[in-house]
Order: sequence, then C-alpha cells, then structure tokens
Amino acid sequence: MSQVSRNQPLGTPTWIDLAVTDVDAAKAFYGAVFDWEFATTAGGTHCLLNGLPVAGLRQADDEAEAGHGWIAHLATDDCDGLAKRVTAAGGTLLDAPHEVGDLGRAALAVDPTGARFGLWQGRARPGCRLVNEPGTLVRNDLVTTEPGAARAFYSAVFDFTLDGNEDLPGMDFTFLRRPDGHEIGGILGLPDAPASAWATTFEVADTDETVARATAAGVSSVTREETPYGRSATLTDPFGAEFSVIARP
Repeated sequence: MSQVSRNQPLGTPTWIDLAVTDVDAAKAFYGAVFDWEFATTAGGTHCLLNGLPVAGLRQADDEAEAGHGWIAHLATDDCDGLAKRVTAAGGTLLDAPHEVGDLGRAALAVDPTGARFGLWQGRARPGCRLVNEPGTLVRNDLVTTEPGAARAFYSAVFDFTLDGNEDLPGMDFTFLRRPDGHEIGGILGLPDAPASAWATTFEVADTDETVARATAAGVSSVTREETPYGRSATLTDPFGAEFSVIARP
C-alpha cells in the first residue's frame, strides 16, 4: 500500500478528476469497476478506497467540458508562480489559480499541443492519498502529435529532464524525470492521435477480471495489450472518457 500524506514534489501527477454530466451514473460505473465509495466535498465528489481519496468526479457544465476525460493535476508548492511559468512557456490558463475550499489551490491549463492539465497546491488534501495499488492511480503519460513541443514546454515549466525508453523500440517515447531523477510519466508521440491528452492508468490486480466488470457496467470499448510492464487494457467509459488499467507482475 502506498499512502500519501503530504504534498508531492514539483511536477508529480498528484490528483486526477473527471468532469461528467451525470455524476450519479459515473459513481455507479466506477464503483462497480474499482470498488470505490464516494463522499461529497468542496471540490466535487471524492472517490474513496479504504476510506482514502484516490480520484475525483465533478459535475460538468456541458458536454464539451465532459469531453476532455480524466484530467491529471501536477503538484506545486506555488500555484500562482507556476501558472506564470505556464503562460511564459506558451501555455494557456483556462482557470486562473483559485482556492478549492480548504483542500488546496488549483489552476487549469492547456499546453501548446492542446492537452489539458491541472496544477495542484495541496493543503488539507495533498492529492491522491493512495496510489500504486489495485483501484488507484499508477501512471499518467501525455499522448500527442507534437512530442517536440511538449518536451520543450514541460521541461521549461517543471524543470523535467528527458531520456528515452529502450523497452519500447521504434516508439517515440520520452521519460519525464523530476530534478531528483524520479520518473513521473512520459511523452508518447503518435502521429495519428486524435488529440493531445494526458492518459490516466489505474493499477488492478487482474486486467481481464477488471475488463469483465467494466463490460458488465457499460464500458463502450476495450483494447487489450501485453506490455513489458504488465497486461494492460484501454477502455472507454459510458460517458466517452478513455482510461487504462494494468496488472503489473
């Protein structure tokens, strides 16, 4: 079990949330898939595992807002200062830094490739309180048609260093590492990607069993894959949001 009790270092994916037009339906779906329970908070609905928040659901204003899928929020101890770095590097702020009750300070941005991401300066909520175990966040990667622009942007804003991945020959994949060398995710260049977006992956104990649960709960599409890191599947939920699951060895 990987419990988180304090703010993560700069640039670490620390919180994920999903805007949907029907929160109750989303609770029913994700509760069936991951055994989550739910609690209402100042920032929307917390998805709970073992009583700890592992993700969030928000009421979308319209279908357009709901169409952006799971949003990764990257950690910062200075939301306002980092927001300035985002715009200086060519990004755009959709929501300027603002308070989320006593939970923290947040902002929503778009990078130069068109991918949305959040900034999170935790207070009462440092982010996901449980990670890297079944039913919780294990990874975020940016999938984009413009990997060069993405590498330049995230390096400038978050001081990431970059290196390649020998496990994926023939693929345009770059690891993103914090200044302490810890890998926080990566950038995958795909010329045929429909849009640039941060992909969210949840750990599961058994990929096929999770796919069966998701199918019974109404998932609209599934693609399974064996990877060097475990058996994975990419699913599209009943609301059109894509996410992945992986059972690691």
